[in-house]
Amino acid sequence: MEPKRIIPPFKIKMVEPINLISKEERIKRLEEAGFNPFALKAKDVFIDLLTDSGTGAMSHFQWGAMMQGDESYAGSSSFYHLESVVKQITGYQFVAPTHQGRGAEQVLIPQLITKKGMSFISNMHFDTTRAHVELAGAEAIDIVCSDCFDTEKYYPFKGNFDLKQLVEVIKTKGADNIAGIIVTITNNSAGGQPVSMENIRAVKRIADQYHILVFIDAARYAENCYFIKLREAGYENKSIIEIARETFSYADGLMMSSKKDGLVNIGGLIAIKEDKELFKRCKVSLVPREGFPTYGGLSGRDMEALAVGLMETLDERYLEYRIEEIKYLGDRLRNAGIPIQYPTGGHAVYVDCGKICPHISYDQFPAQAVCNALYIEGGIRAVEIGSMLLGRDPITNKTRKAQVEFMRLTIPRRTYTTSHLDYVADCLIEVYKKRSTLKGLRFVYEPEVLRHFMAELKPIE
Repeated sequence: MEPKRIIPPFKIKMVEPINLISKEERIKRLEEAGFNPFALKAKDVFIDLLTDSGTGAMSHFQWGAMMQGDESYAGSSSFYHLESVVKQITGYQFVAPTHQGRGAEQVLIPQLITKKGMSFISNMHFDTTRAHVELAGAEAIDIVCSDCFDTEKYYPFKGNFDLKQLVEVIKTKGADNIAGIIVTITNNSAGGQPVSMENIRAVKRIADQYHILVFIDAARYAENCYFIKLREAGYENKSIIEIARETFSYADGLMMSSKKDGLVNIGGLIAIKEDKELFKRCKVSLVPREGFPTYGGLSGRDMEALAVGLMETLDERYLEYRIEEIKYLGDRLRNAGIPIQYPTGGHAVYVDCGKICPHISYDQFPAQAVCNALYIEGGIRAVEIGSMLLGRDPITNKTRKAQVEFMRLTIPRRTYTTSHLDYVADCLIEVYKKRSTLKGLRFVYEPEVLRHFMAELKPIE
């Protein structure tokens, strides 16, 4: 008999104990952390939904593969195994590992800038991508469809580019001033929302017309492929790897944090379709920043685990479970009246905290206030994806105003059960009941770059 509900396509072989400290201790720990969940010690967190980056569980196949790691400095056989898997999935000729996604960004992005005043266009740059663009002296421009910002409206591909606006920006800036177009799949800042194949294809067509290179931020490419299979006509009978290959065919290269859909705890990738000269420049830059091109900041065992993980994430049973567990948590919150980005995305539930706390202004960070309240309520660590994350405008030095003030409840892969998700929902419902009592925050310490990681804050009395 077929099961009547979605159940995990795996059984648990090893467990890690978690501990809930008292509410009094949680208040003290949060104060010591400068009201920034990033600064909390993991041992003081009960359920950790800060990120899905490198926080998932590996399979026994991955752990077994690690024993085969070739730790040679140059020419490691583990690299060639990883390279063959990446080529199989993407069809790209050139592959280099990095220690994680921001390593790939740090290497690739500067190679695309040929003069001052250039811009990158994306459906939405995430935090580290934007930081690396700006650190390299370029401008980061976000062009996402307007449906993205109506959080209560159902639209199947809220991560899509606004194609009309894309053309307008290219014409305004001048094609020669566009360093590249970055297609983020799924669209993290938009709520883990997918991008349709039709939209990706159209972006590539526009880019080719203006002789602009296209790169995919592929951190969650497999989840995006599953959404295409689920929601886009003509793909319902295609395999995930077929959809992946077509996706990558509409780009000139990729950068990837492999700590998401690579199902590993550390790792990243650069892959270039056919531009040998660009790849040579990347390798030259990679050596002083990451390591020799056949290890790129990873051990041989890490590369072996990644090679296996990249194939495991293409398993449709796993992806079905993955998307359904996110939907489950989202449905529980919606049924309780809590506003979220709807429909739920691929890796997290995004809670619309601007609607929860209209009394807190954007520059006092309503989503951060809700994150802190959720930790105090139940020891749950979440993350702000809003105006605090966006940082300051490099020209005006004013805090950028996010279109939506999100709290991201990020679900690590193959880690938590439905009971854990129910507990998260119960705690957030309690926070929601007393939302009018929450207070905004001000900076005590504000780093110049990626401030949300290390900032110290204090509630405004």
